[in-house]
Amino acid sequence: MECKFVPSVCSYCGTGCGILFQVVDGRLIGTLPMKTHPVNQGKLCIKGWNLHEHINSELRLKNPLIKTFGRFSRVNWDTAIRYTADRLQKIIKKHGPDSVGVLVSAKATNEENYLAQKFARAVIGTNNVDHCARL
Repeated sequence: MECKFVPSVCSYCGTGCGILFQVVDGRLIGTLPMKTHPVNQGKLCIKGWNLHEHINSELRLKNPLIKTFGRFSRVNWDTAIRYTADRLQKIIKKHGPDSVGVLVSAKATNEENYLAQKFARAVIGTNNVDHCARL
């Protein structure tokens, strides 16, 4: 059995708490606070303590789905991206860029959230960006 602790930064808010992911045999099983980190000094909020749980959830979507005739069907990534891009372009053309809003997630990394807001502002042309973990 191989056990290791991988240092990272909590992605739930912008505070930047230091965490250690506990990995056993290549599987993420726990999150611990990093005691030597200058931001949180060994403390974590309840969201930080449970940061690892969404990765291993049975409810987690692992493939793109498109809803047709009231039912979801699995599609490949190229099909899902093309479908989404086409729909988004039609909405923007008909209603303008401010008809679109982007809601980013605390379950994504800070870098991914940054890219999402950059996409909203630079590509779509809207400032309608929000985050579910803002304090």
